[in-house]
Amino acid sequence: MAAPLLQLSDIALTWGGNPLFSGLDLAVHSGDRIALVGRNGSGKSTLLKVMAGDVEADAGTRALAPGVTVARLAQEPAMEGFATLGDFAGRDLDPAEVWRVEAAADGIGIDLALDPASASGGERRRAALAGLVASDAGLFLIDEPTNHLDIRAILWLEDWLAASRAAFVLISHDRAFLTRLTRATLWLDRGVVRRQNKGFADFEAWRDKTWAEEDLARHKLDRKIKAEARWAVEGISARRKRNMGRVRALQDLRSARAAEIRRQGAAAMELATAPRSGKRVIEARGISKSYDRRVLFKGIDLKIARGDRVAFVGPNGVGKTTLLNTLIGTVDPDAGEVRLGTGLEIAVFDQTRASLDSDATLWEALTGDAEMRVSGRADQVMVRGAPRHVVGYLKDFLFDDAQARAPVRSLSGGERARLLLAKLMAREANLLVLDEPTNDLDIETLDLLQEVLDDYDGTVLLVSHDRDFIDRVATQTVAMEAGGRATVHAGGWEQVRVDWTAETAPTGAGQASAARPERRSGETAPRVEPGARAAKGLTFTERHRLDALPDEIDRLEGEIAKLTTLLADPDLFTRDAKKFETASRALAERQAKLDAAEEEWLALAERAET
Repeated sequence: MAAPLLQLSDIALTWGGNPLFSGLDLAVHSGDRIALVGRNGSGKSTLLKVMAGDVEADAGTRALAPGVTVARLAQEPAMEGFATLGDFAGRDLDPAEVWRVEAAADGIGIDLALDPASASGGERRRAALAGLVASDAGLFLIDEPTNHLDIRAILWLEDWLAASRAAFVLISHDRAFLTRLTRATLWLDRGVVRRQNKGFADFEAWRDKTWAEEDLARHKLDRKIKAEARWAVEGISARRKRNMGRVRALQDLRSARAAEIRRQGAAAMELATAPRSGKRVIEARGISKSYDRRVLFKGIDLKIARGDRVAFVGPNGVGKTTLLNTLIGTVDPDAGEVRLGTGLEIAVFDQTRASLDSDATLWEALTGDAEMRVSGRADQVMVRGAPRHVVGYLKDFLFDDAQARAPVRSLSGGERARLLLAKLMAREANLLVLDEPTNDLDIETLDLLQEVLDDYDGTVLLVSHDRDFIDRVATQTVAMEAGGRATVHAGGWEQVRVDWTAETAPTGAGQASAARPERRSGETAPRVEPGARAAKGLTFTERHRLDALPDEIDRLEGEIAKLTTLLADPDLFTRDAKKFETASRALAERQAKLDAAEEEWLALAERAET
């Protein structure tokens, strides 16, 4: 086997006063496509930093193959000193290669002209991702790339990584993303890294088998300790020398058992439904909303009944959160009306985590909440109508005693999400509004959240870009598009994809229509009136595609012009053969895409005129 691109040997690291790794070994080879999985707080992000050389281990060695460059996507990129997001993303590129950042930014969906100081955290991360995609690294270390990406951008990134020849190690909570892209799995569990040369699709079966074997070994050890302890009490005879050796062996067994690190349990999540709401939860009639002359949604009619699980999907900035807030009455529509049903008790999970004060402690975050405060008791919170000690309730969500007095800013993204879930689940509600709840949560917590929602008797409104989570939870999905358009689909994201495919496919007498899942008895689907087709002979989606193609053609022509200028340098091949080869390949790819886009535009334009 060829030498690895990167090898860590006998790595030890203490983080925050606690040992994180000890005796850790791993290797990444050319062509590896690895999922790095583990519970929140297990050290996945820190391990990526050690692999990148950004954090120095306390012990052990890191070996990087000669000529290999490493690019790491950080969760919170530092952009101080850069005038624009584009300056940061292209900081390591030759000026003639800035087109690569622009192409990546177009696919990911980020305006590179934004000032980093005023850009949101999501915009900064998308710019950092564009810089990583544009780099020529041989090994990518990618930490939660799908956070803050919409589904279109996630699909674009999937395609790019699938076509890339670089090796990569990938942390993500997005099951669909991991399943498609990975061929090996690194599992970080209690400071130990296990490797399986199968992709994420096989991870859960492997994990469960490993845990079952661990439980069996622990059971056998417990039985042996019990038997030896019984002998120590009853079986000591005159042959004292031999017997004392057996007693010492028993002490060693007990020490080994005590030294075992028990795996972390699941959070004790539970939702309590408030008294049942009326059958009609929300009815929206012809609602519209615009900001700064930009239409977010227009003329939407929507009915949501008790028990519905409605997901909202669409590009970033299309207005999903604004539509949610309009539906629950916190934002007024510009036109139309929203009628809320009777007896509604609403609980909201905010994607910005705005309800969490970064300077407050976890203790204060719970006891300072007016709805959770127990009168006269600073150490208790009201949880679903009953008082609980604040530390005990935090332990339900996997926080330890020391973290109770730690500031919220010290928490990881996944820990902040768990804290917000703790506040949400303390309330009794019959309408849950979940705006991007899946960001940063580990796989096990996502599984538990999905199970809790399955058992919940109330109504759920969900915004998410996690396709697998939507498929598991949603009974209906509202797909929003630029220009205020919206369509409803019975089912989750997979049904949206099937419906879109069927809509754009050629129709004919012999072609079967896409099947839709049957609705349960008594279940009411939300209704959206998107309006008639914009052009005779074209479907709604085809019309939208026809409008978008000119901008795509202009972008491809601009990239081709920059690549042509770069390749016109007569000394380029002699000076940098690898750059010449990369630019030549990129030019051929973009020329092929331009030809295809022009042919598609001509075909759609001809049909629009018929």
